[in-house]
Amino acid sequence: MDIIISNSSGKPIYEQISEQIKNSIISGVLKEGDALPSMRLLAKELHISVITTKRAYEDLERDGFLTTVTGKGSFVAPKNIELIREEHLRRIEALLREAVALARSGGVSADELREMLNLLEEGES
Repeated sequence: MDIIISNSSGKPIYEQISEQIKNSIISGVLKEGDALPSMRLLAKELHISVITTKRAYEDLERDGFLTTVTGKGSFVAPKNIELIREEHLRRIEALLREAVALARSGGVSADELREMLNLLEEGES
């Protein structure tokens, strides 16, 4: 599993880890039942504290992306379609916020922005 940690990112390391694992699950790179590296092994590979990997795994388990079996490890949880949909909506909302801010700073009206979105959507059909 390839996880890239950026020291220049404004996000805490545990968030970077959990976000990348979450993205791998959503995109299907990691499949239901796949085992994740142990917290200790991942910490060793990334040259970070076990506490940091523990926090990332706990967040992923809390959010329903992982299940942990004592003595066996952490595994990708069965896909919850509603959970994945909610995660997609959250990511889309963040991107749209960014697009709206960029449109405002560039003098693009809301109508022009809607028209662009409609054109993009039609182009994908």
